[in-house]
Parts: sequence; C-alpha cells; structure tokens
Amino acid sequence: MNRKRVLVAYGSRHGATAGIADEIGRSLREDGLDAEVMPAESVTDVSRYDGVVLGGSLYAGHWSGKARRCARRHAEQLRERPVWLFSSGPVDPSAEEREIEPVPGVARQMKRLGGREHITFGGSLTEETPGRFARAMVRGGKGGDFRNPERIRSWAHHIGEELNHDAPGPAGPA
Repeated sequence: MNRKRVLVAYGSRHGATAGIADEIGRSLREDGLDAEVMPAESVTDVSRYDGVVLGGSLYAGHWSGKARRCARRHAEQLRERPVWLFSSGPVDPSAEEREIEPVPGVARQMKRLGGREHITFGGSLTEETPGRFARAMVRGGKGGDFRNPERIRSWAHHIGEELNHDAPGPAGPA
C-alpha cells in the first residue's frame, strides 16, 4: 500500500511559521503519511502530493507574500487536491483564547483553492527573530513565543485522519 504524500509549505521571514510547519510534518508522519516540509518559495510542483498544508505569517493584517505567491503559482493543481491553510500570527495569547477568522487575503485563498479549513496559531517574536522591528518589539516587552505545540499537533492529526480516510489524491478525485 502506498503512503499518502503531503506537502507542508511555509512562507515566513523568520522561524515561527517554519517551526509550526515542522511540527505539522512530524505529526503527519506519526499518522503514517509521507510529509515533506519546505519553504513555499521552493515549491516547484504539487501534483505529486495527495494533500497540501500551506502556511504563512501574519504581519499588519496581511499573510506572507511567499505563501500567497506559492498559492497563485500552483492554484490549478492545488484546486485538484485537499488543501489546508494556517497562519502564525498574533504575538499574544489570543489564538489560544478564541478562533481567529482568517485575514481577508487568506479568506480569498481559501475560496480560490477550495481550502478545507484554516487555523491561526500564535506567533513568535523573540530575541532570535531577525530584523530591527522585531528587536524593538522584544525590547519593548511585546515579544514572546505563543505557539502551542499541542494545538499544532492536534490540528495536524486531524488532517492526517482526513487524508487517511479520503479517496486517492493525484491519481483520482480528491
């Protein structure tokens, strides 16, 4: 029996979204799926995957340009398979306290791609985050790591469950 292949692509300027993508990939592998994690800008072909998880960081109410460009570049192929979107965003506990609606750009991608669902996870802004703006925010006491690994794993297992019970992807209808 062939294991289903899942692409987990992320667009971000720093490691918060990449860390979420890595956690999703590990969880999908635990569920018996073949998960490949890579930056959205490195994605060249999605036709060999049975499902795609695409994530981007939120900044000033906008979703990562790299994630948006990946979605546009591969829109036709993405519409042919199950797609889930995630955001890494608020640098506060709000993503843990309530469901956060996707920002307009993500909502448009969901509609264009026929996305199954979207979730926003907390973001991360620490001393390791590059950039002048990030350093100023951290110095001003506005930083922190608000990613919840258990919530990320739970969502990834939900995706794994759906994919393990779906009909074949690229070889047949998704």
